[in-house]
Amino acid sequence: MKGKLFMMALTGVLALNQGCNQKNEEEKKSDKPLSLVVVEPGHFHAALVQKSMYADVDSVVHVYATQGPDVKAYLDKIEKYDTRTEDPTHWKEDVYMGPDFFDKMISEKKGNVVVLAGNNQKKTDFIKKSVDAGLNVFADKPMAIDIEGFDKLKEAFASAEKNKVLLYDIMTERYEITNALQRELALLPDIFGELQKGTPTNPAVVKESVHHFFKYVSGEPLVRPTWFFDVNQQGEGMVDVTTHLVDLVQWSCFPNVSLDYNNDIKLLSTKRSATKITPSQFKLVTKSETYPEFLKKDVKDSTLNVYSNGELNYTLKGVHAKVSVIWNFQAPEGTGDTHYSIMKGSKANLIVRQGKEQKYKPVLYIETTNKSKTYEDAVAASFRSVQGKYPGIELKKNPAGWEISIPAKYDTGHESHFAQVANKYMEYLKAGKLPEWEVPNMIAKYYTTTTALKMAKEKK
Repeated sequence: MKGKLFMMALTGVLALNQGCNQKNEEEKKSDKPLSLVVVEPGHFHAALVQKSMYADVDSVVHVYATQGPDVKAYLDKIEKYDTRTEDPTHWKEDVYMGPDFFDKMISEKKGNVVVLAGNNQKKTDFIKKSVDAGLNVFADKPMAIDIEGFDKLKEAFASAEKNKVLLYDIMTERYEITNALQRELALLPDIFGELQKGTPTNPAVVKESVHHFFKYVSGEPLVRPTWFFDVNQQGEGMVDVTTHLVDLVQWSCFPNVSLDYNNDIKLLSTKRSATKITPSQFKLVTKSETYPEFLKKDVKDSTLNVYSNGELNYTLKGVHAKVSVIWNFQAPEGTGDTHYSIMKGSKANLIVRQGKEQKYKPVLYIETTNKSKTYEDAVAASFRSVQGKYPGIELKKNPAGWEISIPAKYDTGHESHFAQVANKYMEYLKAGKLPEWEVPNMIAKYYTTTTALKMAKEKK
């Protein structure tokens, strides 16, 4: 009898402990204010958002997608991050697959931050419906790929404000160290002077980017979805990568200033061209033996023509700017995507180069014709304020001016910038608002890219 009573008591204690443990687990879960919902992750950027863990984000991620290779590629990358030997992540993927994935996500609302990085044809609609449902949205660029999408995006920002949620795009290039330092130096009149106005043939600001369809991500060859090569689904180059370049022009030239797209932007000229992809190249990067039906419209003599290249010349608050993007198939051995940027000041030009001389790593220069001791002393004195923010950076004298010597710790690579943007977004979520200038400047940015594309198409 005593033994029976003991067993009953023990069972009761175990049940009580189990209940407490369950309660503790629930409390632990509720300690994390943010929960991610990943929708139709067709671009590898969706996985890169989860290459790191975040203090305020629940480890359970709710995924809604159609079944197929896109979501499989995303899940494979997450598994790789979870099982790596150094600093593994510990995401738990709760996956729903079905044709009604988006409606299911809206009805269940299992998280409060929707991550969108996939087919851009659907993205603007997903953004609008998500903020309409009271969900925050963290979206990969571009958030709109044509004028119709731009109009819907404006409605989405109005809806986000009404529903007190934050809609934000993933501007990783702000976190690349040479871009950040170029902006910092442009704020220093003793070094840069004043930003020049430039002319249509000699712009004051130029941003050029060269990208590649075939590349390596997280150490493995990137397999791109076939729809990535359809400009109706991915968007042309002028509205895709150019988003980053237009953002950098705004962010560097007019930091923390709210822009009015109706009055501050004047488009002057645009042009677009196609990159030619052979059947063997297409197979290498997509693993697809043939062109799908939706690409047949772009195939001539068995070669796929992808309108991934674009250039636009415009003025922003009277400053002449030019941005251009080129997509090649594959970078030469030992090289990669490259970036060139110049900001012209009254005292010096700030230039980022990333060519052979720089070993294909971005390097920032201060170039000037002023060789006076007075100016050199002013540069050294003013530069100390930037060294205070970025300890370890140094001025390295050269015949044209100076190279900025940057410690390796700041060269964290493109993939790490996703966590930096995510952490910044989470700061804004905690504060309950974005900086005053961010929304009008996102609207200005997408007005610039989508209107430029419209202009380029109308020219033809």
